[in-house]
Amino acid sequence: MPFTFWPALLPLRGRTVAVTGASGALGTSLLRALHGHGAELIALSTASEPVVIRGGDGRVIPLRNVVWCCGQEQQLEATLRDVDILVINHGVNVYGDRSAAAIERSLEVNALSAWRLLELFLGLSERQAGTPCREVWVNTSEAELLPALSPLYEISKRLLGQLLSLRALDHRGENPCRIRRLVLGPFSSSLNPYGVMGPDFVAGQVIAQARRGFGLIIVTPNPITVVLVPLQMWLRHLYGRLFSRAAN
Repeated sequence: MPFTFWPALLPLRGRTVAVTGASGALGTSLLRALHGHGAELIALSTASEPVVIRGGDGRVIPLRNVVWCCGQEQQLEATLRDVDILVINHGVNVYGDRSAAAIERSLEVNALSAWRLLELFLGLSERQAGTPCREVWVNTSEAELLPALSPLYEISKRLLGQLLSLRALDHRGENPCRIRRLVLGPFSSSLNPYGVMGPDFVAGQVIAQARRGFGLIIVTPNPITVVLVPLQMWLRHLYGRLFSRAAN
């Protein structure tokens, strides 16, 4: 057998990929990049206007628009049954606001809504062994570990990250849904106009690492993140194993 350093690349052609936060900077970049790999696209957006994305040639990229809102994740069940890869990417940044309304909104959008979508997708019937498994990619952000100059953004993203770590301990089966964590540094978007990376670059890196089999996908110019995040994930895994238990 010939030796290859990398495993076979994750096939995306013909697979259905749904992306939340589809109208945002990273959402549109991910959809555009996924289209380049031949994926069938579903744009999940809370915006009333349909998401329209153009490729490099100026042509409109074909996709299916689905409007939803936080708190009504269960209504997406029928849509998600046809999805091979779900990218949970939506979020909100209230910056320095620490009002009760800002706390509720940050926790609801950044953590609880993402958690409900994750549980909904993981609860779908498992596919037969030997067939491509479903995947869910969860954008928890570098704010899981490092300051983001927005306390509520950091708190809500850390909550999502910790819940994701606990959930990953129990998800087993013959062909279980693959969970990938996206830890992304600051990129330019409406949530962070001072980001140092472009969303197209970040989207390209996310897809490249996912196709090469990475479960922990880190895209950042900060070398501290590259060192500390894997250590943090390992410690969370160990702590969860020792001091929590699965439901009977």
